[in-house]
Amino acid sequence: MTTLDLSEAPARPAPLPIDARGPAFEGLPATDGRVLGSSDFAADEVLALIFSSNRCPTAKAYGPRMNALQRDYGPRGLQLVAINSNDPHLYPDEDRARMVERATADGYTFPYLADPDQRVAKAYGATCTFHVFVLDRERRLRYQGRFDDSRMEANVTHHALRDAIDDVLAGRPVRVETTRPFGCSLDYT
Repeated sequence: MTTLDLSEAPARPAPLPIDARGPAFEGLPATDGRVLGSSDFAADEVLALIFSSNRCPTAKAYGPRMNALQRDYGPRGLQLVAINSNDPHLYPDEDRARMVERATADGYTFPYLADPDQRVAKAYGATCTFHVFVLDRERRLRYQGRFDDSRMEANVTHHALRDAIDDVLAGRPVRVETTRPFGCSLDYT
């Protein structure tokens, strides 16, 4: 019988706790050629970070919903930012060229950033690709978890992310601060 030695596996960071200040990040390459960081979104009332992927079926299914979220809430002060923290050396489909293809094919109306050393994912404690973090005006974490409750849009019954954004924009406590995200595992190196 062979025993798998997990002592060599990288530790998974714990998700950032609610009310913690969101860790700042800078210098992430975007699919449009810019290099961006959290300071570029300082004027936005709400910042929604979504840890995404090029190859994860769940992440792929959310392209239209992410665009709709930015369209619906952008005028109210939301900035959505997708971040790809998968290692392109382990998964060639996660390289920047494929990110550009994905952003173009899905018509992204928001920044899609590469996190090549996984520092942002580790700082926030993202567990999978499609893990969402909502930060308020002071950049305190108000919600973390899933976008909604079904990968198949026709089956969605609860809009967790939209509810959280509504609460933050209205200046009230978020009704449900944490939900369980789902999608593909984010593999830390």
